[in-house]
Amino acid sequence: MQDTQVKLQAALKQAVRGRISRREFTQLALASGVSLAAANGMLTKAYADEPKKGGTFKIGVGHGATTDSMDPGTYPDQFTGTALWGTLANSLTEIDADGNVVGDVAESFEASDGAKKWVFKVRKGITFHDGRTVTADDVVASLQHHRGEESKSAAKSLLKEIVSLKADGPDTVVFELSGGNADFPYTVSDYHMPIMPKKDDGSVDWESGIRTGAYKLEKFEPGVKASFTRNENYYKPGKGWFDRVEFYSIKDVAARTNALLSGEIHYMDRCDLKTLDMLKSNPAINVSEITGYGHYIYVMNVTAKPFDDVNVRLAIKHSMNRDEVLEKVVLGHGTVGNDNPIAPTVKFAVDPQPRHSYNPDKAKEFLKKAGLDSLSFDLSVADAAFSGAVDSALLWKEHAKACNIDINVIREPDDGYWDNVWLKKPFVASYWSGRPTVDWMMTTAYAADAAWNDTFWKNPRFNELLVAARSETDEAKRAAMYAEMQQILHDDGGLVNMLFNSYVEAHAANMGHGKVAANWQLDGMRIAERWWFT
Repeated sequence: MQDTQVKLQAALKQAVRGRISRREFTQLALASGVSLAAANGMLTKAYADEPKKGGTFKIGVGHGATTDSMDPGTYPDQFTGTALWGTLANSLTEIDADGNVVGDVAESFEASDGAKKWVFKVRKGITFHDGRTVTADDVVASLQHHRGEESKSAAKSLLKEIVSLKADGPDTVVFELSGGNADFPYTVSDYHMPIMPKKDDGSVDWESGIRTGAYKLEKFEPGVKASFTRNENYYKPGKGWFDRVEFYSIKDVAARTNALLSGEIHYMDRCDLKTLDMLKSNPAINVSEITGYGHYIYVMNVTAKPFDDVNVRLAIKHSMNRDEVLEKVVLGHGTVGNDNPIAPTVKFAVDPQPRHSYNPDKAKEFLKKAGLDSLSFDLSVADAAFSGAVDSALLWKEHAKACNIDINVIREPDDGYWDNVWLKKPFVASYWSGRPTVDWMMTTAYAADAAWNDTFWKNPRFNELLVAARSETDEAKRAAMYAEMQQILHDDGGLVNMLFNSYVEAHAANMGHGKVAANWQLDGMRIAERWWFT
């Protein structure tokens, strides 16, 4: 029976690829004891699952700003990340649909000297969009782009541990680190680190948009639109099926939803959870929900008064009823947070204690320790931060009243939020996609010198552990260090992690794909490379 099923599946693949006729497959299926209806169903599903070239894929994204740039060190969100990296470019490595790190521009990587030395081999036959062959020199220049003294790149802190970076021949890149780092291949998969052509002066050409990806840049209008055409010389077999791909920045969720329903776009991220049932009832629309590492948060600048007092921070953390926010704002599509940015599914994650649950008496107790009977502060929010940011802030305002805390919710414009509010105002709504390793998340957002340290928090013990844990090869010791770091951040940091959100996205029903990655939204931000029209 098992042999028969194997033969039938093999014949199904032959039929889909045109090597035997539908009639021949049906006859074989009937002879195997499969009904005619079942055989036709198998064929229909197989044809839908089989990738096909063609069409223009249009994606509506709830991010984008007129200040967006082609410089990858500045990419702030899913619009630039998905369009200008996942569609246009490749990094040395990538995260697959199972959360594993695999080679991308690099065909292999190997560690030695306690993971202090890493050797990456550049995949043979890769070319840039202008036909030039990718070499180790291009890789070196691309990573050096983020490491300069004056660099403002979001990836700068991730690469700080590099002591030496050099090419050893045309296809070998050697990294020497200040300490061992078993997670280093994960680090260089980051979407801020695409491989770009080296210029004669040793810098890289980031301005032109010439990269290595499945699609070539046609036009980029910051905060509006980005369009691409297929790269016929792409080095990954079975990737890049569309003729063209177009991204649209549609920050208003109602406008995104209407664009999907009208057929103006084929895919939207960050669905309005209040209208999800309406989308699900439409036979032309499929809704997907993926549990990833992302989290909806509020962040306070711990160097600004009154947030420079840890007792004030703890009072604030106990003033939100997160369970009610989860139920009323995101309608259960997530998991309550506990002021730790490490998702429960990430290796070495812990749940620090005590949990920061809603407790007016506890909040008042911490206010008293801070020498206060009451507290008032401004909270800047916009749904550009995350869907439901405004609603959750207004609900929090009501919760906080019982704690003698008055939250003045300031609704900021969606446009320019990440440039004019985030990292500028002292208490804001924010969002992180999360990262697949503890080190990557903490180094990007909570290390003292991180470009995106949006709480401006600098804890000496935390930073000491961050460096020590990175090079610790004993897993038990490393786990203990990461547990202590998460506890310190929970107790002392300026992060209010409201909840870990699910990625709820919707697309036209005539789209095919494989297993969807959970490391970023939009299928690991590589949706244009991985999906197709059925």
